[in-house]
Amino acid sequence: MTITVLYFAVLRERARRERETVTLEPGSDVAAARGAIARLHPELAPLLPIVQTAVNRAIVTMTHALGEGDELALIPPVSGGRGAA
Repeated sequence: MTITVLYFAVLRERARRERETVTLEPGSDVAAARGAIARLHPELAPLLPIVQTAVNRAIVTMTHALGEGDELALIPPVSGGRGAA
């Protein structure tokens, strides 16, 4: 099956792309997809443990089953703004 992977912020910079199509075994879950992404982009592997995953715009767990054509977004933690004075 194929899914579309969306990369944001530092992940987009390191992968040098905003999105790509990834082929997975039928019945794969989010953990399997993240493993495949780590193999495709070893530079992302150290960041994946702190990244949230959304499938079709909903935050999901690692055991969430994926389906043909799903959109998987990798969302790194966001920081910024001004702390307390």
